[in-house]
Amino acid sequence: MSIDERRAPAGTDLRGAYAACRRINARHGRTYYLATRLLPAHARPAVHALYGFARLVDEAVDNPPRGSDPEAELARYARLLGAVFAGHDPGDPVFRALGDTVRRYDLPRPLFDAFLRSMRMDLRVREYATFADLREYTHGSACVIGLQLLPVLGTVVPPDEAAPYAAALGEAFQLTNFLRDVGEDLDRGRVYLPARELAAYGVDRDLLRHARRAGRNDPRIRAAIAALVAHTRAVYRRARPGIPLLRPESRPCVAIAAALYEGILDEIVAVDYDVLRGRVVVPPARRWKVAVRAALRVRVQP
Repeated sequence: MSIDERRAPAGTDLRGAYAACRRINARHGRTYYLATRLLPAHARPAVHALYGFARLVDEAVDNPPRGSDPEAELARYARLLGAVFAGHDPGDPVFRALGDTVRRYDLPRPLFDAFLRSMRMDLRVREYATFADLREYTHGSACVIGLQLLPVLGTVVPPDEAAPYAAALGEAFQLTNFLRDVGEDLDRGRVYLPARELAAYGVDRDLLRHARRAGRNDPRIRAAIAALVAHTRAVYRRARPGIPLLRPESRPCVAIAAALYEGILDEIVAVDYDVLRGRVVVPPARRWKVAVRAALRVRVQP
């Protein structure tokens, strides 16, 4: 039994539910999971539960089992979420752990409804014209994750003061994912990078498809991705002042998560913005160096 499982709330079913969420986090969220190891043990189960919920729903849309109906799965998850907020046992282990976390930290339902709404958008919206158009999606898919985590991480100021920074960090993570996963998203028929931003450099969906098929970068795509990397770095800068507003024991986790995710942008630069050839990843050795530097930097802050 792991430390996280021993620190999970009592009850065989509940501990098993939290353990299932921890395994989902460890398997799918390598960067995120590494950062959570720095949280106090009592906070980790809740973080795993929130991640487990988000991953379960996201997989139903992005990687549905053959023959499954993503719309029907999202409707089923909405019913399970309804059971959670009605105080019933939803039966599903991930939602059981989620229900306990929701009650312990008094998390509001609109944050979870917004996430489901964005996941439904993935089934019908294939592109976004502007950053303003994209904002509704990123609010539900990412900003609310930061807001869900805020009560678990704790703050040294009123939570409302820290909330904009938490939302901004979620947005930065999501924009980083969009840049890293351009090729995979294109294969699914989606382009999250705003069409107007791409068009400013002469890039459209057809050019992205051609470059993806040819396996060759294009100067226009390179310039567009470079501009979007710069935009995303600005969002990280907007989010970073929120880290000192967290409780001291939570700061290393968030600082490392931010550093590791922003490190993906460094790797995109290192491959000359060629994001269509394959998924850009931070090598394990570099990941550990980045994590150690971020932890040391946050520990010397007052």
